[in-house]
Amino acid sequence: MVKKAPRRTAERILEVTLELFNRFGEPNVSTTLISAELGISPGNLYYHYPAKDELINTLFERYERALSELLNASDGVRTVEDAWFFLHSLFETIWAHRFLYRDLNDLLSKNRLLETRFQGVLKNKTRAIRTLLASMSRSGAVDIDARELEPTANCMVVVLTYWLSFEYVRDPRHALEPDNAQLALMRGAHHVLNLLAPYLESGQRLHLMQLTAAYHAAD
Repeated sequence: MVKKAPRRTAERILEVTLELFNRFGEPNVSTTLISAELGISPGNLYYHYPAKDELINTLFERYERALSELLNASDGVRTVEDAWFFLHSLFETIWAHRFLYRDLNDLLSKNRLLETRFQGVLKNKTRAIRTLLASMSRSGAVDIDARELEPTANCMVVVLTYWLSFEYVRDPRHALEPDNAQLALMRGAHHVLNLLAPYLESGQRLHLMQLTAAYHAAD
């Protein structure tokens, strides 16, 4: 049996840091805790990432790349089923980097790079949702007045961005634990998609109700 090559230390540091940030929140995780969790010296950690902000920025850049790749698929959304899958995939990507959203205001106030780059994330999300609406309009799945498109897209992006914060406030002790992930993501996708209900073609609205019923059964 061929043994796997040992993972590079820098990669292990990122994986463990992401896990700790997601579990405890970035403000509550020190570089000392990261080193102890990895079983390496603080000096070894600083060799790869001389400051905590470098860990945060590197993790954010990975999230940004994953999100951009997914958002680029928004023009392929034609139906409610497509939209449900697309939004659930978005929430999965957000969940995998949930520390960014759990501690968003605190992170932006301390980190200039995140402050500017997260504005770009919001713009890309909004652009993708507009593309999604335009694509669903062309397919006949939605009928939305051009004057309503922008505020609807903005509302969808607001829910996308702050859903996990809502979940956390609602149940701080359990909401962001891995065991609750699927239900939290389903609730988020459902509420974003429900904003389109008034504009859906009748058959698509019926299908949304069926998806919603399945969601309530799981919940």
